Amino acid sequence: MSAPPDRQELPLSGSGARWAGAGAEERAAGAQRRDGDGAQQPPPPGSAREQFPVTMATASTAIDLLYWRDIKQTGILFGSILLLLFSLTQFSVVSVIAYLALAALSATISFRIYKSVLQAVQKTDEGHPFKAYLEMEMSLSQDQIQKYTDCLQLYVNSTVRELRRLFLVQDLVDSLKFAVLMWLLTYVGALFNGLTLLIMAVVSMFTLPVVYDKYQAQIDQYLGLVRTHINTVMAKIQAKIPGAKRKAE
Repeated sequence: MSAPPDRQELPLSGSGARWAGAGAEERAAGAQRRDGDGAQQPPPPGSAREQFPVTMATASTAIDLLYWRDIKQTGILFGSILLLLFSLTQFSVVSVIAYLALAALSATISFRIYKSVLQAVQKTDEGHPFKAYLEMEMSLSQDQIQKYTDCLQLYVNSTVRELRRLFLVQDLVDSLKFAVLMWLLTYVGALFNGLTLLIMAVVSMFTLPVVYDKYQAQIDQYLGLVRTHINTVMAKIQAKIPGAKRKAE
């Protein structure tokens, strides 16, 4: 009896041939995507690999602002937001928008007249002072609109699903927690209005990260004690209410 042929010498037929051809095509495509020195070419525009660094850069900029790593930029942003919110507490939204528009127009019109007079006196031809900004592209591309629409759709769908789960009591413990939160918010709403809460939220955003970064060990210790106490209370309530046990148990 002759020896069986080597596995490498067996002919490929049918699906085996197609798999081999597909593997060869993938290797060839991978080789074409590489430059002469072996470096990979950049990903195509709009791909996930291209959008990920942009998202990370945006998050890094927000963190730098909240942690006051650039005092000038954070101070300007923080002061502008607080000025706008305090203005809304004294005037209506329409009045605040109108006053801001009038202030911006007064500044731009005055600067335009000043530059025009200066050009006429000095007999120069510098052109429009805001020419660079007028020629700047400020329109959103179709890809950007689609990306923001997809993000908004994702958040809306997840919020609707979570509210349905809470109001229809899919998990009794989570629904009870949500009910307690809404009950506490009734007292908060009786003490503060929406703008006051928004001002407090903005102040907290620009102060709590810095305080936590400075006193992280002490804050984590107290938060751990509070979390342990809350978990103990919720466990007692869960044990006394029938049907309130977690699915994992």
